[in-house]
This record gives sequence, structure tokens and C-alpha cells, in this order.
Amino acid sequence: MIYFELFYTFFLIGAFTFGGGYAMLPLIQAEIERKGWMPSEDIVNFIAVSESTPGPFAINISTYVGNQMGGVLGAVCSTLGVVLPSFIIILIVARCYDKFKNSTAVKGCMSGLKPAAIGLIASAVVTIGKTVFFPHGFKLSVFTEVSFYISLLLFAVMAFLTFQKKLHPIWIICISAAVGIIAGYALDLPV
Repeated sequence: MIYFELFYTFFLIGAFTFGGGYAMLPLIQAEIERKGWMPSEDIVNFIAVSESTPGPFAINISTYVGNQMGGVLGAVCSTLGVVLPSFIIILIVARCYDKFKNSTAVKGCMSGLKPAAIGLIASAVVTIGKTVFFPHGFKLSVFTEVSFYISLLLFAVMAFLTFQKKLHPIWIICISAAVGIIAGYALDLPV
């Protein structure tokens, strides 16, 4: 039954991923592809929509995937699945943290989890980057496509505006969407 499978899959993702939604991304992508729920191109589109809509990324993407696979009930099952582990864990941690915060084991655990979360986020960046810039695998023909250079230019400009000009992320999302729409219509680019 797809509803249980959605709940269970996202429950496991929520239970075994530390570092927030971006750290969950490699696991979400691997599970979606392994189960054959949707192709990589659709996952990248869901990631873009999840990132540009209000709310936590992991909840947004689980809701979109659940809706795609099982309608509204699928969205509810996926969302509940990804949220429930964090809710349970935070209740337990909040209850016990004061007792154990000075424990060597807890400090060691936290020290180990931080770089692992960064590694998972970096993995997501590389995976998404490959899908965006090289959607059909790394082929030299990609360097003759206008869409590659538009994506590269848009990435560079948005990185500059984010890091150098400290432009608010909402503006980055709005500008990126507008440029993408204009380029798509002007050049009839594939999505």
C-alpha cells in the first residue's frame, strides 16, 4: 500500500538524518530513485519548488513527493512520516539534555554529527549540480547548449548577490525564477 510505504520511507529518512532538510536530500533522492517513484529531473524540480515555497525544506519536499505518489492522503502520510521522528526525538532530548549535556559521549556525538551533516549537504550540492548542469550525463555536447550557459551565469550571479551583496534569499529566489521564466520563453529552453 503506497500510503504506508510513503509514511515508512519518510519516517526512516526523518529518523536517521541529522542536520536538517538539506542533509536529508541525498537520502530522499536515493529512496525516490530506488523505488522508481520519479526520475531525477522531476526530483530537481521538486527541490526547486520546495526551496522556494514557505516552510521547512524537508516537509515541503516530502509533501510534494507524497502528493505526487498518493494524492492528498499520500502528502499527509509523507509529511507525518518525516516530521514524527524529529518530534519524538526532540521530546526525549528536551527531557534528558540537562542531565547529559556535560557527558563526554554526548559531546563526542555532537562533534561527530556536525561534519557528517556538512558532508551530506555537500553531497546534495554535487548531486543537484550534476542534474542541473549535466542533466543527460557529462557529455561534451552540453557545452554547446545555451541552457548550460544560462544556468551557469544564473548560478554565478546569484552566488555573487548572496555572498557579496548579502541579498536576502527571498530576492534571490524571485530573481532566479523571473530570469528562468524569461529565458525559457525567449529561448524556448527545455525544463
